[in-house]
Amino acid sequence: MQRTFGSIGLCVRRRGTPNWRLQTSAVRYSSSAKSLVFASFFFHNAQWKSATSVHSIQYPPNSLSRRTARAISSTNYKPSEVLTPRRLLKVYTQLSKSHLTTLIVLTAMGGVALSPLPTTIPVLLATAAGTALCSAAANSLNQLQEVPFDAQMARTRMRPLVRRAITPVHAACFATATGVSGPLLLWTVVNPTTAWLGLLNIALYAGPYTWLKRHTAWNTWVGSVVGAIPPLMGWTACGGHLLPSLDHPITLFLPSFLASSPVDISLVDNPLAPLALFMVLFSWEFPHFNALSHFVREAYAQAGYHMLCVISPSKNRLVALRHAILFIPICSILVPLSGLTTWAFALTSLVPNAMFVGAAWKFWRTGSGKQARALFQQSLWFLPVILGLMMFHKQGWRTETEETRTAEVSVSGVHAA
Repeated sequence: MQRTFGSIGLCVRRRGTPNWRLQTSAVRYSSSAKSLVFASFFFHNAQWKSATSVHSIQYPPNSLSRRTARAISSTNYKPSEVLTPRRLLKVYTQLSKSHLTTLIVLTAMGGVALSPLPTTIPVLLATAAGTALCSAAANSLNQLQEVPFDAQMARTRMRPLVRRAITPVHAACFATATGVSGPLLLWTVVNPTTAWLGLLNIALYAGPYTWLKRHTAWNTWVGSVVGAIPPLMGWTACGGHLLPSLDHPITLFLPSFLASSPVDISLVDNPLAPLALFMVLFSWEFPHFNALSHFVREAYAQAGYHMLCVISPSKNRLVALRHAILFIPICSILVPLSGLTTWAFALTSLVPNAMFVGAAWKFWRTGSGKQARALFQQSLWFLPVILGLMMFHKQGWRTETEETRTAEVSVSGVHAA
């Protein structure tokens, strides 16, 4: 007899049994068993409240060896911790993926800072809070759907739902509360356009992106769109426009030696500016995530995720290099042409871009985990440096500063007189 281990139990094949029949029945049994376990995880919440003893579990015959059964029955499991307010707050931050949410809020604030339109402190705070709530909802809904898969990866198996810190119903209530309050706050305090963008981000991340991770490598492109929307939320929060119109046509800001007239700061609010913001974040996602996914690709393969690093590691490295190179025309042509920055940014951004492309080139050539980590670490400082340079070279920033100083000098002269 030949023994084959499936996901559940032990299959014994007798001599003479066709191999294809055994495989077909095993696949059907495995898939049906997985679907039942997956469904019971969500719809039978009593299991979270009753502590079932390990000794009372009935194993099917021949499913485990006697030694393994004795080892499991004698294992002492650590009891679940009592959810104090402090621990519950920690669980909520883990559900929200606090580090990712912080990055999303900072990129949204980058859109606010780069906008030529004025804003108020209440609008600024509401944009930050609303964006954080939308991100928390999207991440919570994502974790609700991926519990059976997160349990198979070392870096995600300690998430709250995997270790049963809270029930799925509790997590669903948290996701609903944040998913409703975030867009509602943006709608009432900021504007409807920003609220719709927040809802779109929740829907894309918790819907197509989460589903595509199990089916196709195109999930990375959808995830990059999700990561590029927050700067647009910051842009629209100040009253900026996303689509061209008669009042806000597409305007090109040529270099001073090619322009026939002085720069009109009011024309910066044109659809080319938010497109430049979108492309900066969209292209950054690929070197950042492709490098990260490369050195954890075994975990993605174990959990069954259809990531490019698993399906084709060479294409994964090539896509990272391609978008790192794409950053050069984005920063040196598109961004200053849109009017977001002066043309000095086209020169100063070449230094970090050259370092970023160099790291991506080494990652593409060698494909080693060391170079993947080096590219990932460079991506962490690269984005803040680029956004900082964009703010430093913001179109009209120096003019506004000089006007403010002139006004202060005149006011002080009046008081002295």
